[in-house]
Amino acid sequence: MNQSPSSDPAPASALPRRRLGRTGLDVSILGFGTAPLGDLFARLDDATAIAAAERAFALGVNLLDSSPLYGHGLAEHRCGTALRRVARDDIVVCTKVGRWMDAFHGRGDGSNFVGGQPHCAVVDYSYDGTMRSVEQSLLRLGTDHIDLLLIHDVDVWTHGADAIEARFREAMEGAYVALDKLRAEHVVKGIGIGVNEAEMCVRFARAGTFDTMLLAGRYSLLEQPALAEFLPLAQAQGIGVMLGGVFNSGILATGAVAGAKYNYKDAPADVMQKVAAIERVCRVHGVALATAALHFALGHPAVASVVLGAQTPQEVERNAAALSSPVPAALWRDLKAEGLLDQHAPVPA
Repeated sequence: MNQSPSSDPAPASALPRRRLGRTGLDVSILGFGTAPLGDLFARLDDATAIAAAERAFALGVNLLDSSPLYGHGLAEHRCGTALRRVARDDIVVCTKVGRWMDAFHGRGDGSNFVGGQPHCAVVDYSYDGTMRSVEQSLLRLGTDHIDLLLIHDVDVWTHGADAIEARFREAMEGAYVALDKLRAEHVVKGIGIGVNEAEMCVRFARAGTFDTMLLAGRYSLLEQPALAEFLPLAQAQGIGVMLGGVFNSGILATGAVAGAKYNYKDAPADVMQKVAAIERVCRVHGVALATAALHFALGHPAVASVVLGAQTPQEVERNAAALSSPVPAALWRDLKAEGLLDQHAPVPA
């Protein structure tokens, strides 16, 4: 669950839009991430989940990011209901490929999605598997077109070091070919990848022609490994960057408290120490840690949007409100002076 400072809801005017790479699409700087709508870590009732998406739309969020993986189809189902209540072309719908749902077999265990649909996720980056995944997503979303399609989770984090070369090859020879065809036929406006590692973004960017990439967790107020190579490459190639995981699984929202999460696990001591130091500097300037984290992520010129998940309309409102909270330039200077932030990291003006 994403958390951010409490405040009054931000008006739609507080959500400016940026051009997303070569897609021709203008997206709100705050995107709505739908993993929580797939019952991530906690079960949601349909009404609350759908209301969260509707509230995002009402506040000016026009970027909806989903995946078949989220609740094994449940998030897309719920998103489809919310989409039917607005003008479809007002929303940029982004979803992913790399898994399709086998409706005839149970899910098994080991998933972070505690509820969701009773279907088995089949990892498949082949051409046919990709087309099958797209067709299923269209049916769940209840639409005849998807704006952005991303190849999902081709990274060491997901598949392990021993399998990554085979998965990368399968994705480029299968999923990429399928998405490139759909783009050429104007079925989708942009194609890309969604991964947890900046190094994989670089590999894909050098291997194919991508319009956008969604990178989770690797460019945040806590750590900036994407700064050296990926983000400059994205700028050079005209790849629009979306950032997920800017709270690093929670610790940049909660602070260095007992049980704080980093990369979906209890944060190690060195991470707790660094976050506590960052939070101290934020406190001196009267800025909430989560607000600073959100503003920092939007400071790089390659970044078009930050995608935040939410479970309730109230969480959506807090996320939007954080964008209108001012952050003084002196905060960034102090973080760099104390070695808590990369000296070369761009910061908001």
